[in-house]
Amino acid sequence: MVLIREFEERVKFLFLEGAMPGTIHQCQGQEATATGVCASLDPDDWITSTFRGHGHALAKGLTARGIDGRTFRRAHRLLQRQGRLHARGQHEKGHGAGHCDRCRGIPLATGMALAFKMRGDRQVVACFFGDGAVAEGAFHEGINMAALWKLPVLFVCENNLYGASTHVSKVMKDTRISRRASHYGFIGHTVDGNDVLAVYEAARQAVAECRGGNGPVLLELLTYRRTGHSRRDTCAYQPKEEREDWFSRDPLDRFAAVLIQRGDISQADLDQVKSGVEQQIDEAVEMAKKAPLPGPDELLQDVFAPLS
Repeated sequence: MVLIREFEERVKFLFLEGAMPGTIHQCQGQEATATGVCASLDPDDWITSTFRGHGHALAKGLTARGIDGRTFRRAHRLLQRQGRLHARGQHEKGHGAGHCDRCRGIPLATGMALAFKMRGDRQVVACFFGDGAVAEGAFHEGINMAALWKLPVLFVCENNLYGASTHVSKVMKDTRISRRASHYGFIGHTVDGNDVLAVYEAARQAVAECRGGNGPVLLELLTYRRTGHSRRDTCAYQPKEEREDWFSRDPLDRFAAVLIQRGDISQADLDQVKSGVEQQIDEAVEMAKKAPLPGPDELLQDVFAPLS
């Protein structure tokens, strides 16, 4: 979680400085969702991600060095062009690429789970999406197919209360998203998404259900992003009291307090973790800045659509 937070903070300032092109959709405040879910998966399990997916990638085992290279458009020919929205995938780590479409990962995850079942594999795919995706037709089509065929897919809704700037209460009558699962005949749970231990335990049980052939599970993880929807969003639509309440339940602070209270670690240990992460990110940024940019001769490499 510290790696995710510090990585996102560094990316924010790099974009503000103009060192990175494009835009950013960040996940500060949502570190426990990615960490808790991915910790419950086996190395050969898969995830599908979103445009707010740096945390998913890091939690699934991708490195800051690899993601920074992609974000700077330097790490690989195809990734140089796609940039941060689509280029985080790494199949060796069981991570499909992120998607800027709100719910595109849902039918993909369902198809992956179908492949696992047809091959007789024990793999599970965890599909991350936001509350905004629930209004898309692909959400209903994907979870219906997964339910009908009892596919090993864990649907993970990161409900941060806002689809861009629109509150969930303005787009759905029943804001308890986990109840959607019962409409299709499978299990759904709502979990405190800022409590990494609660997320891990719920995900661990859900993965066991999926791996045991009992069909999909929908986890609604209640969380809150500390930044805007994208780089130019000032969060003016978020009430001050709401922000203060959620910020007081920061997932990093909560987990650190639990560890210190149990006597597992000291504040000095926490400080050492943070300094180690900062050094790791420093090295990743420097390597990314020094990597060569793509040349014109690489423009058509890995492009499969024929030119007319």
